[in-house]
Amino acid sequence: MRPIAKSELIINEDGSIYHLNLKPGDIATTIITVGDPDRVEEVSKHFDTIDFKANKREFKTHTGTYKGKRITVISTGIGTDNIDIVFNELDALVNIDFKTRTIKKEHTTLTFIRIGTSGAIQKNIPVDSFLISEKAIGFDNLLHFYDTKNLLDHRFSDALKTHCNWSPLNASPYVVNASKKLLLDFNNTLFIRGCTATNVGFYGPQSRVLRLKIKDENLNERLASFEYQDYKITNLEMETSGIYGLAALLDHHAISLNAILANRATQTFSDSPNQTVAKLITTTLNIIANKV
Repeated sequence: MRPIAKSELIINEDGSIYHLNLKPGDIATTIITVGDPDRVEEVSKHFDTIDFKANKREFKTHTGTYKGKRITVISTGIGTDNIDIVFNELDALVNIDFKTRTIKKEHTTLTFIRIGTSGAIQKNIPVDSFLISEKAIGFDNLLHFYDTKNLLDHRFSDALKTHCNWSPLNASPYVVNASKKLLLDFNNTLFIRGCTATNVGFYGPQSRVLRLKIKDENLNERLASFEYQDYKITNLEMETSGIYGLAALLDHHAISLNAILANRATQTFSDSPNQTVAKLITTTLNIIANKV
């Protein structure tokens, strides 16, 4: 097998991978991802032990144990462009031999659990609730750069484009599924099941207007009214489609858990966002310790 070139797999002088500043062995096979670097400590403060810490750019990593389970929590920053970096580099840490620069014969499967915040677009989804993403719709174009073969649900995305009169100037939406295994592991009455749209920005792409006029003022309403095979689009955020797509392509498991802090349809926002996120964190850790 030909070694991966230095320009493609960039390893720092200390033997760590380029962006994350992590070495093989620094991470667990169960990984919690959060967007905000400050949220890493909000997760790891519950650990029984913290064995490893690293911090570079927006990527902060803590690895430790919770109720006997070894877990890594890492911040990704915002957006699927960062997900592309984080997931490829985490996979490389366990499935590429850094000394020979070759892919290992035995594959190591990682389990990714996203703990994130999100805004609902359906009136019946209450603020401060928890939502688990059964499917993700990517309005970014990340997966179109990869060989997705039979991964994507093209009929779903075609129906959405027709319903929304999708502009050809926008990236073509793609649809990917959550891990079936993790949907079973997190089959809990605390979670609403949903279909999550991943946007490429927080303001215009999610139809927020401050001083800039947006092209399609009715996009959120059309997204909310769309239905395909009993699926409705429930919420908007900025990472899940990239997480689901790359995890599936790399043969890992991934699930996205959303703390609903806003409801765009009712124009409401949580009065206690920190408490809601904190509850999602402890709920997630206990499910991981008992089931994952």
